[in-house]
Amino acid sequence: MLARVADALAEAKINIYAISTSDTVDHSVIRLVVSDYRKALHVFEEHGTLVVEDDVLMVDGSNKPGELAHIAHQLAEAKVNIEYCYSATPASAKGGLMIMRVPPDESPEVLNS
Repeated sequence: MLARVADALAEAKINIYAISTSDTVDHSVIRLVVSDYRKALHVFEEHGTLVVEDDVLMVDGSNKPGELAHIAHQLAEAKVNIEYCYSATPASAKGGLMIMRVPPDESPEVLNS
């Protein structure tokens, strides 16, 4: 299934910035951050795939010890709950992306400081 999803996005010239998969008893969930989400929604609808759209934070941070703690403390102090997050960064990279889902009514403005 992942190969078919990746093929469909590649054919539509949509880049995947971040991806996470999880498996449950009766279905799998693939979370994607892509270069053109509207186009991706259309691609998935054409293939009859159930899609749920959510806003997420994409935080461009440093790849150093304590960076996640710093981000999480900023959100905690602003009383913003992290519902889920995922990231992957090569050890040699100077920076990396953290994808976080927070409740839609909680402002992420705190990360600008």
